[in-house]
Amino acid sequence: EGVEGVEGVEGVEGVICFSIDSVLRLLDKRWRAFLPVFCKPTPWDSCRHTGGMAPLSTAPTANASASLHSLPDGYRALIVGASGGIGQAFVRQLQADPRCAHVAALSRSSTPALDFDDEASIAAAAEAVRSKGPYHLILNAAGMLHSALGLPEKRLGELNYAQLEQTFRTNTLGPALLLAHFTPLLAQERAVFALLSARVGSIGDNRLGGWYGYRASKAALNMLVKTAAIEVARKQPNAVLIALHPGTVDTALSAPFRGAEIGRPAVEAAADMLAVLDGLQSHDSGGFFSYTGEALPW
Repeated sequence: EGVEGVEGVEGVEGVICFSIDSVLRLLDKRWRAFLPVFCKPTPWDSCRHTGGMAPLSTAPTANASASLHSLPDGYRALIVGASGGIGQAFVRQLQADPRCAHVAALSRSSTPALDFDDEASIAAAAEAVRSKGPYHLILNAAGMLHSALGLPEKRLGELNYAQLEQTFRTNTLGPALLLAHFTPLLAQERAVFALLSARVGSIGDNRLGGWYGYRASKAALNMLVKTAAIEVARKQPNAVLIALHPGTVDTALSAPFRGAEIGRPAVEAAADMLAVLDGLQSHDSGGFFSYTGEALPW
């Protein structure tokens, strides 16, 4: 949980590419003024935007108040994957918002427990938290990039059923059942259901290859979000279902990819994403967005 968005490093056969904004974070602020006004994108930037350099985030910093003013006063939130780095940051940001009346935090270690390896636990968890709803904000921050079965596959010859099944269970199948069991818990007024995806799940933006299972699992997740948004809009036109790319975040599971060096703190990432969600409208439902607010290509 909380591994989402190891964006700054690509695991392609000996290639390590850094995004411009990741590099800027490594530089002392006093040197930034000496950088050229127009920078040629790095290979990683080329695979993660649709034209020109991706904008730096203008969302609130970690020290800013993350209040979701588009949601009604006394709104209720639910976080899945709350034990991971990003999930914990979401919980803390929302608990600190005086306009948020309740935050339900679910994970494999919570009560009730929600474990993507246990299909029954997903339905049971939804039923257990129903009485605390309806919810104006539901966020899935659970995901997996690597495990004891191995790092992301760089070559076709590394593909195997066990790792692919584990990756899809966590990144696609579990979230699919979240959509099935938790969308009925959304408030009829404005409500947002966001699932953390990843830019490397974009088919049109894939120029470097590699990371087969992770890319495919996130591409499949994006399709599930898009399809679910169409169905949900028929009964809940005020609902916004979104696939959300968190960017490079310093979490424990990003450590193999130098996340501590190139990633931003989870609390800052959470504030960035909440600011984006706060600005989305019902016509954005079914979309794929970055933490910068940029609409991403499928």
